[in-house]
Amino acid sequence: MGTLFVGGALTLTLAALAYPSMLGVSKVTSDPDRVIAQTQWGPLTEGDRDFVVKVRAAGLWEYPLGQIGMQKGSSKAVITASQHLVDGHAALDATCRKVAPMLNITLPNIASPQQEGFVTQLKAESGKAFDTDFANILRMTHGSIFNTIAKVRSTTKNRLVRALADQANNTVLDHITVMEKTGLVDFDQTLFNQTTPPKLPASDMTPPPPPAGQPQVVLTPPANPTSTPVDIDGIAGGGGTNSGGQPAPGPSPTAG
Repeated sequence: MGTLFVGGALTLTLAALAYPSMLGVSKVTSDPDRVIAQTQWGPLTEGDRDFVVKVRAAGLWEYPLGQIGMQKGSSKAVITASQHLVDGHAALDATCRKVAPMLNITLPNIASPQQEGFVTQLKAESGKAFDTDFANILRMTHGSIFNTIAKVRSTTKNRLVRALADQANNTVLDHITVMEKTGLVDFDQTLFNQTTPPKLPASDMTPPPPPAGQPQVVLTPPANPTSTPVDIDGIAGGGGTNSGGQPAPGPSPTAG
């Protein structure tokens, strides 16, 4: 397939991005099963809260990257994959923004410094280099979070988190598939990077909390969306209002 990566620097970048913790949150405890809040929809654990923030953070960099790909992609397959990113993450983010206040989880408004770095990197590329790096970066990040989704879905006792995990599973599988259909994915490199954790400071992998009073960023759906948010009100039994109080106790939700 030819040379997929331009120099050692990009290879190191790709090695760093695949580890699941880069997708929005570094762990604040060694026990993701620790219950941090009791809600009417089931107990909320450290891992549950981290997952909701990860979903939000993923959309905050992959959605704009999809917009970039729709403009810069030089193949039909890359443009199609970009459209799927925008469509899927707009719907997934709508569900996330619905669930978060119900569970008293504070969401970030920008992705982590590392994630923002991926967007900056791809903004500077064009042509085949853009297509190739776009497909490989996104295939690896989606492949990493796929395992996290499965674990959350199989272990959470909170039905709102289960609903978000169901939608995330479908969305991420779709995005994995469209990246593979570009024909540009280096699977050997992908599998290596997905099992090789980066050695990065937590601050690089954690989205900063939003400033007080800052309006929440909304990922606008495309004109003709094919993905839809989950009917959280129906799943919650009409309990679609905030249960009150401050964000769930413990360390800052966006920090961990």
